Amino acid sequence: MPFLRAEPSAAGLAAVERAVRETDLKARGAATQRCEQRLSALLDRPAAVLMVQSCTAALELSAMLLGVGPGDEVIMPSFGFASAANAFVLRGATPVFADIAPGTLNLDPAAVRAALTPQTRAILVVHYAGVAADMEALLRIAAEAGVPLVEDAAQGIGAAYRGRPLGTLGALGAISFDATKNLTAGSGGALIINDPVLAQDAETLRDYGTDRARFARGEVARYRWVLAGKNAAMNELAAAYLAPQLDDLQAITAGRRRTWDRYHAAFAGLERDGLAARPLVPAECASNAHIYALVLNSAAERTRVLAALREDGVEATFHYVPLHSAPAGEQFGRADGPLPQTTDLSARLLRLPLWNDMPDADVAHVIDAVEHRVREHATPGAP
Repeated sequence: MPFLRAEPSAAGLAAVERAVRETDLKARGAATQRCEQRLSALLDRPAAVLMVQSCTAALELSAMLLGVGPGDEVIMPSFGFASAANAFVLRGATPVFADIAPGTLNLDPAAVRAALTPQTRAILVVHYAGVAADMEALLRIAAEAGVPLVEDAAQGIGAAYRGRPLGTLGALGAISFDATKNLTAGSGGALIINDPVLAQDAETLRDYGTDRARFARGEVARYRWVLAGKNAAMNELAAAYLAPQLDDLQAITAGRRRTWDRYHAAFAGLERDGLAARPLVPAECASNAHIYALVLNSAAERTRVLAALREDGVEATFHYVPLHSAPAGEQFGRADGPLPQTTDLSARLLRLPLWNDMPDADVAHVIDAVEHRVREHATPGAP
């Protein structure tokens, strides 16, 4: 049972063939524009939506737009992917790693408040597993500190907080369409600009630092190099493959939720018996079922269960090694304290196979194997 399986999109393949036949395949073509228009509608029309090469590119553009530089600090979770830290390290800033909250594994607002210093230039929030962080509290902290909040919503397409799509609550948001995500372009992302003041510069920075997009719209007589930018536009073939999936977002999300819900119901007994903790989705959050993960009682138990599941043909896995404990994290960032929740929970997390249109028989096999192996290897006790 693979951890992830990406079935080819027939509509996407047809769109790619059409793009090859009908366009010159330059970036920002018809498929890219369709993605931007459709995603803008899905996100309730923020100030701007720009399709980019990756979520990493979106985060890098965010750092550039905010003018982050040497001497600045950016508060972020240590429980996350390296690209979030890299985006700011490459601008000369220091990531300040704050602890996460049990249950959602998202930034703990109290830890963020404690990490604030006069050098804080931004707060970066990661919405883990397609479940929103406590945005009400985090936005309040950002406003009181007078710093922008950036959402790393790499895993967040189709998820919401109090009815608002993830990526649209902070000044900027970044979404991923990597091969591992609910919707995929193979490699791709989107930058969501919610502050109108940042919208024009974002477009310019994406297009080599030129005002080429304004030229294409007839707003200027010729395009020029006006900012120090980069080539970050999404590949047109990737956009063509992605566009039909954006049309099917609601159905894709509903299918993943069915699998997530089956897991959640099946493992209630493990939680009741103190053998594992199930994920938490607060009432104000609408999950997109990107990840289903259990937290076992110890790192040793997780190691044993992972090995046993492999014997059963189930490819379960762990997740991030905390950034503050990684070589680059120690070199370029700093932890605001010992981060006990991050260190503990990351060592006990067990992610289960979950993909679009996962067959019922595969779901049942995973449930049976996990139920058996956790009970076989776990020691009772509150996770």
